[in-house]
Amino acid sequence: MRRALAGSVSLAFAAGPLGVVLVLRRMSLMGDAMAHAILPGVAVGFLTAGLSLWAMALGGLVTGLLVAVLAGFVSRLTPLREDASFAAFYLVSLGLGVLLVSLRGSNMDLIHVLFGTVLGLNDASLLLVTSTASVTLFVLALILRPLVAECLDPAFMRAEKGHGSISHMVFLVLLVMTLVAGFQVLGTLMVVGIMMLPAASARFWVRSVVRQMAMAAFIGVAASYLGLLFSYYLNVPASAAIILTAGILYFASVVAGPQGGLIQVARQYRARRYLSQIAK
Repeated sequence: MRRALAGSVSLAFAAGPLGVVLVLRRMSLMGDAMAHAILPGVAVGFLTAGLSLWAMALGGLVTGLLVAVLAGFVSRLTPLREDASFAAFYLVSLGLGVLLVSLRGSNMDLIHVLFGTVLGLNDASLLLVTSTASVTLFVLALILRPLVAECLDPAFMRAEKGHGSISHMVFLVLLVMTLVAGFQVLGTLMVVGIMMLPAASARFWVRSVVRQMAMAAFIGVAASYLGLLFSYYLNVPASAAIILTAGILYFASVVAGPQGGLIQVARQYRARRYLSQIAK
């Protein structure tokens, strides 16, 4: 449980801020597509070296970056939009990855890859997750200003000597790195949950980008801690418990969040209706 908590918290610190950027760029589903894009590389690493952490991580990193580059080229050279391009590669990658794992491994191996083994993290897995999270946060801090500016006005940043495209490509590399490290914790199917659910929740509590990133990391840490407690006392799968806890926190944010939550919207509606009645 201590190793699971350390790995989950490290992953949440890196995944939350990346999820905030995806929300700002209106590319929330891209995280899900990239999480599945690493599956063929993970499967190839599994076929060649068995359950070797570094082989599967290297394979996932290569295929994730390859899919990101190919999907970007398709969206820029053809009329197909970027979200549709990523969706196509995501579906192909998912089918190919499941097929490759099934050729040699058992159903348990497939479940390990798809859903992770957060309660079975070893020293190598913890080192991979924590080092990746540290690098991600450091590099993200360096490119934060141009990255946020590109979210607001992509055309302007492309006109400024192409800095927008560079920051976008660096962001994609960080995204793939985090997903590759996170599949050991939550699996390729659910790792994107700890990235997008806290980010979407943070939108209802604070307004500035930096505060949203900090809030997303905090919500991810809280979901990891509470989810592991639920899995221990209720005897349920830990990975699913973490994601479902993040989902509960998201729904609570939608209802009670001070920045556009349902309660606040209802209050504003009643206030406008009261003022209109007074004006009459």
